[in-house]
Amino acid sequence: MKKRYKFVVDCANCAAKVEAAVKKIDGVNDAAVNFMAQKLVLDADDARFDEILKEVEAAAKKVEPDCELYL
Repeated sequence: MKKRYKFVVDCANCAAKVEAAVKKIDGVNDAAVNFMAQKLVLDADDARFDEILKEVEAAAKKVEPDCELYL
């Protein structure tokens, strides 16, 4: 399943680090963080999507504590 979310992050470097961290999560097929558009596109396993989304939020906060993911 592929979904888009508003994702507010302070800098392009942080966005790249968050994207790399999210791609490492088990069950994530692909992820893209667009700093300019303030968007996160997440393609993940349908059966575990809600669980994966929580892991994505935790990973993003670990890399950049000031970021916000709007579900």
